[in-house]
Amino acid sequence: MRVFFLAAAVLAAFPVAAQDIQGRNLAAACAICHGTDGRVPAGAPVIPLAGLPRDHIATQMRAFRDGKRPATVMHQIAKGYTDPQIDALATWFAAQKR
Repeated sequence: MRVFFLAAAVLAAFPVAAQDIQGRNLAAACAICHGTDGRVPAGAPVIPLAGLPRDHIATQMRAFRDGKRPATVMHQIAKGYTDPQIDALATWFAAQKR
């Protein structure tokens, strides 16, 4: 229990680091299609997410989630994310090198 409180205190002291960790952890689920760290092999049928503008990623994720952008699977996947989670994902991918 003490470890939990210590971790919570450290993360509270560094809120940016906490969002980075959350974004990285959420992004792990994206690796199956979009590649590790958002970089896909050349010629892959999906776009790389690494280095895209944060607002673009967040807007597209919300469009998938809200049914405003058609997709084969992304509309189903995106339904599982809250706005703060989408923001964390978008921030993390935008910070990755293209």
